[in-house]
Amino acid sequence: MRMTAVLAFLCALVLPAAAAGPEASLSSRCMAIAQALPGVVLAAYTPAQAQEGPVRITYAGHSTYVIETPAGVRIATDFNGYNGASRLPRVVTMNKAHSSHYTDSPDPAIEHVLRGWNPEGGPARHLLRVDDVLIRNVPTDIRTWNGMEADGNSIFVFEVAGLCIGHLGHLHHDLTDAHYAAIGRLDIVMVPIDGGMTQSLANMSEIATRLFSSIVLPMHRHATPLGEFLGRMGERFAVEFSSDRSFEVSLRTLPRQPTILVLAGI
Repeated sequence: MRMTAVLAFLCALVLPAAAAGPEASLSSRCMAIAQALPGVVLAAYTPAQAQEGPVRITYAGHSTYVIETPAGVRIATDFNGYNGASRLPRVVTMNKAHSSHYTDSPDPAIEHVLRGWNPEGGPARHLLRVDDVLIRNVPTDIRTWNGMEADGNSIFVFEVAGLCIGHLGHLHHDLTDAHYAAIGRLDIVMVPIDGGMTQSLANMSEIATRLFSSIVLPMHRHATPLGEFLGRMGERFAVEFSSDRSFEVSLRTLPRQPTILVLAGI
């Protein structure tokens, strides 16, 4: 992909066409255009004045993680109306590959409902700040009975307390260099490991390995033996099993070695 094509892709993907007022000047600290360029080696980057954590992350079931920011913003990913709804989130993200990943009737009290698809057609484009968190999306395609539907789902990225947290959603295809560039650095990534409904474990482990996040959080497991995914990730990744469904994390507490963290309930 030529450099001009990459830049055009990023602008179309990340910057809302109708952005106005404060949102027009929002910018990502995690996105790195250089990731789309072959042969470029990226230096680690930590914002000089990152907000103090910790961020609390809880596995709520299926593909839903609940993210709680230092300012108290509560976010539920792939929200289906019941997982993560015990305390009403302020923000929910959704994908439409299956009904277990979205709801057509979210509680009206939810302040921000972010769909990973655009009901009016074309890609969904989200770029908004809610108190201490910046939320954006990278559209991806989904399989349908008639083939692939362009821009039918999204990868969501949450930037908070200096951390870059990504949720791969119901990802149905390999990612291009331009996708990786639009995603940028991910300190924490939530990865579906069903082994077929999204992608094969071979493909998903390749994606997770290239992202090389400090913390990998499996999700959407179904009956897939955990050992199959863990084995494919190799010795570069440590593995930690937790008896809790929640953990707290900040820039200072990220593990030195990339770690697959298996929370209770996975």
